[in-house]
Amino acid sequence: MSSARTAPLTAHPHAARVVIQTQDFDLGIEVAALRAGDAGVGAVCSFVGTVRDRNAGDAVSAMELEHYPGMTEKSIEAIIDRAVARFGIHAAKVIHRVGPLAPMDQIVLVAVTSAHRGMAFQACEFIMDYLKSEAPFWKKEQTADGARWVDARVSDEQALARWA
Repeated sequence: MSSARTAPLTAHPHAARVVIQTQDFDLGIEVAALRAGDAGVGAVCSFVGTVRDRNAGDAVSAMELEHYPGMTEKSIEAIIDRAVARFGIHAAKVIHRVGPLAPMDQIVLVAVTSAHRGMAFQACEFIMDYLKSEAPFWKKEQTADGARWVDARVSDEQALARWA
């Protein structure tokens, strides 16, 4: 008998799907927890975003991320709900860091489990595209010319448009 599930799941009942935190995260631990106990998982896809040392041609020495507590989590939960409905994934987890960060620091984790790889890849990309464009985060970079707020990029909006 196969133990694969026929209906998509939304995650382990007591596991938080969205975590906003200042501390770093461990990809291996998070992926293991996401797929734990689900023998129907045939694919895991994850994305980790990191702080670059350059943006718009300028050296970046630090970045600070701010968010709107409560609203941010609710917004990301809605994005995950859309991914579950659209792709039939088993589970998803988003961890997003806030506060001061340095180049090479991890910023965000999006991890998805599903029965098959195609849906896992698409759902991971879908969540990340919506996260970049819709989640209420604000980034401020430190450059040689001082601090500056980072505006949304046209390429992020173009990536989002393909899911419409």
